[in-house]
Amino acid sequence: MKTWSTAVFPISVLAVLAGLSFWLMRATALPEAGSDGKDRHDPDYIITQMEVRKLTKDGELQYVLTGDEARHYPDDDSTDVTRPHLTYLQPGKPKLYLSARQAQISADGETVQLDGDVRLRRDPTATRAALFGHMPDLTIRTEEETAFTASPVRFTQGASRLEGVGMHLDNKTQTYVLQSRATGQFESRKAKKKP
Repeated sequence: MKTWSTAVFPISVLAVLAGLSFWLMRATALPEAGSDGKDRHDPDYIITQMEVRKLTKDGELQYVLTGDEARHYPDDDSTDVTRPHLTYLQPGKPKLYLSARQAQISADGETVQLDGDVRLRRDPTATRAALFGHMPDLTIRTEEETAFTASPVRFTQGASRLEGVGMHLDNKTQTYVLQSRATGQFESRKAKKKP
């Protein structure tokens, strides 16, 4: 007949193994997703036919942003806009119009990411025809009135055309700089004047 002391050793080994298994399970378990909703990306409000007007420090209208629908997300304070249209207005300079299928506005409102069939149009001047641009995406810094993309871009102005990859735009100085693989065909202003 076995004594009680010989049975204690295997039972204590099993108890230690069970305790270590429980500890290992707790130590390597992934944290459970919270059910309080703070990690969800749901809109807290939706606006249809939205319009935002931004004024300069002097009270002049700087730009107007419109869209079919805007959805604000409180988790990252971003806003998604469907069919956005952004119009820059500068006294004495041609208006600049930008549109796309979608846009995402950053929490501070200073960065607008346009995505999907981005279109650009600058009004004509007395000496230049209207400028039209097309690209798949464009990031706009609204306060600086600058924009950039690393994607292919295409511009037309009258009979002139220009294509390239990557672009920096400065609306204040009315400059557009292509970053690489630029090709184009330009219509001479002098050639137009000849009979």
